[in-house]
Amino acid sequence: MAETVLTNVEKRRILTAGWRGIAADWSSDQRAFKNVSWGKAMMWIFLLSDTFIFGCFLLSYMTARMSTTVPWPNPSEVFALTIAGRQIPLILIAIMTFVLISSSGTMAMAVNFGYRHDRRKTAILMLVTAAFGATFVGMQAFEWTKLIMEGVRPWGNPWGAAQFGSCFFMITGFHGTHVTIGVIFLIIIARKVWRGDFEIERRGFFTSRKGNYEIVEITGLYWHFVDLVWVFIFAFFYLW
Repeated sequence: MAETVLTNVEKRRILTAGWRGIAADWSSDQRAFKNVSWGKAMMWIFLLSDTFIFGCFLLSYMTARMSTTVPWPNPSEVFALTIAGRQIPLILIAIMTFVLISSSGTMAMAVNFGYRHDRRKTAILMLVTAAFGATFVGMQAFEWTKLIMEGVRPWGNPWGAAQFGSCFFMITGFHGTHVTIGVIFLIIIARKVWRGDFEIERRGFFTSRKGNYEIVEITGLYWHFVDLVWVFIFAFFYLW
């Protein structure tokens, strides 16, 4: 009988429609977040809001590109590098993409070793990830310098539609800022891991409970998001 009553209650809850149904769904789903730490929950909320911002940037770029009557510059020509007397299209961008995707692998391993409480490997892998990120930012700075020297400005460029420069600097600059912030945080957390702050519960910023390496995973969430965003930028801006 108890099972039958429970089943009927569940059926009524499933069949509830309208605003009551929405409220019932929301009140039941909130239980899934009770065991999630505030740090991880806040990071997911931040990443969701950042997704909307990057999405707006990419939609604005696609709108500008499809609505302009002036031909859009060819990315294969604009982002080509001359090596040994030959122009190789998108070679720098391909290397940048490889470096950033590789950093996701080292970050994932750092999170794994963090939960195993292997301080040395965790710190080293986080520093390797930061080195990959710094390399990416350095190559992006080289790319910016090259294009600026060739005459690309937010209000114009030598190859076509004037909106190209503003879209390029806005999207890649915003993403590069995220990578730079990620590199700084990786170095800070790696230093704390190396010193054993999470084992002795040393007081300070970004120090969690004793023996808890969740901050490494939270940093990893941010880093994987930055890598994923670059995949979309690479596809829509450089390959389209």
